[in-house]
Amino acid sequence: MNQLTNAIGRSLPADVDGYGPVQPFAGAFATVPAMRRQAPKVKRILPGEQKLTADLAAVFKRIPVTDGMTLSFHHHLRNGDGVVNMVLAVAARLGLKNLTVALSSVFPVHAPLVEHVKNGVVTGLDTNYLSGPVAQAVSHGVFPRPVVLRTHGGRARAIECGQLKIDVAFIAAPAADEYGNLNGVAGPAACGSLGYAMPDAQYADHVVAITDYLLPFPLAPISIPQTRVDYVVKVDCIGDPKGIVSGTTKITRDPVGLKIAETTAKVIKATGLIKDGFSFQTGAGGASLAAAYYVRQMMEETGVTGSFALGGITGYMVEMLESGLFRKLIDVQGFDLEAVRSLAANPNHLEVGADFYASPFNLGAAVNNLDVVVLGATEIDTGFNINVVTGSDGVVMGGSGGHSDAAAGAKVTIVVANLLRGRLPIIMDKVLTATTPGETVDVLVTERGVAVNPRRRDLYEKLQAAGLPLKTVNELKALAEEIAGIPAAVTTQAKIVAIVEYRDGTVIDVVRQVK
Repeated sequence: MNQLTNAIGRSLPADVDGYGPVQPFAGAFATVPAMRRQAPKVKRILPGEQKLTADLAAVFKRIPVTDGMTLSFHHHLRNGDGVVNMVLAVAARLGLKNLTVALSSVFPVHAPLVEHVKNGVVTGLDTNYLSGPVAQAVSHGVFPRPVVLRTHGGRARAIECGQLKIDVAFIAAPAADEYGNLNGVAGPAACGSLGYAMPDAQYADHVVAITDYLLPFPLAPISIPQTRVDYVVKVDCIGDPKGIVSGTTKITRDPVGLKIAETTAKVIKATGLIKDGFSFQTGAGGASLAAAYYVRQMMEETGVTGSFALGGITGYMVEMLESGLFRKLIDVQGFDLEAVRSLAANPNHLEVGADFYASPFNLGAAVNNLDVVVLGATEIDTGFNINVVTGSDGVVMGGSGGHSDAAAGAKVTIVVANLLRGRLPIIMDKVLTATTPGETVDVLVTERGVAVNPRRRDLYEKLQAAGLPLKTVNELKALAEEIAGIPAAVTTQAKIVAIVEYRDGTVIDVVRQVK
């Protein structure tokens, strides 16, 4: 088999069964778009025609849904989602086969998908993040075709450009009216922003809204409009709120996590970027929120007003907006009840689609305007390449999500991680699965020191002048190995079970079946 080598030195087959020709990753900004945006067929609805349909089976027959189609779903209901399982159960009952599921992220609640794969109902999966039984099944080669792992921005790009062609988008709608206007801020399953469903609604051939909270026309506010919705189906329940949001996300109390967070804030201060107009993205994890806490303190002390905070929005970011520390929140996904409340009530809390957030092939993704992003890592190597797809055992346990997108866009990308995870060093010569290329990662912060990418001599000098505990990435690696030893290499089989695409659609790595 012919082999290719991409820009970070990964050897890739020139063609993968079930995926097709491989275009190797050439660099974060090397691939120039050479295509046009795709568009669904033009349709109409006449006065008096109804979109409200009796049940899902009736919708399947009216479209009609047939073997081999691609059905898409969004993940805003997270581990409380009831729609994916509901739709696939209908597909199985109707005897459909060879379907591809394009689900923006997969959670443990989606475990029934594994049986649908074993029964031939589903043969393909296209997603940005994987966890739970489906991730285990992927790693053990249950899927007949390699799963495609994209970034959040890469998925939007693939839909817009026709690389990911959606036949039917099934949109879980916390609130809807009978004419197909949808939002995520009302109803018992309110989840906040519907940003990851927006490209699906815009480009799919058919769009089906599934709701358990039907309101009179016209619904307000409108996140996804009636002009892109073919059918509305009322069901008893689209999801469990306990799995959608869990109160308010919390800042870590772990002393090591707090130390890393405090050091991260000092790194950000040393960059000189905390000034009026400062823009920021961080995750919803405890250590990331702790970093936001220390950044908030510095902003308050210096009287800085930031321009915007971006990404998945938490109650902590809502507090910063309401305290006047940021002028705007740009929200592609809400993580807790406060984010849902704020989106419904505050005009400065903006709901955007995944393309606006992070697509690399448009005239301005929001990530391009980030000053600083704080991200996590499962592994990092001496070239600053990051793995957030596979664990130390080689099993899939995540995905890029917005990781690669935000890293590419921000002026300064900071990765935070404990030097040891589960008694294993996180720094190695070569990560098992490359997800985010080292050229877009600037600083690694651990509890034992800070490493700056040699590409960023300017940052090194600023952090050195600020007295931060600087080490080379190789020094941190040696320190970790002195404490815990050199981890044994993970042994995998030849079969490729997943293709890891970079945000521009090139292949940065592959995942092979675990033994």
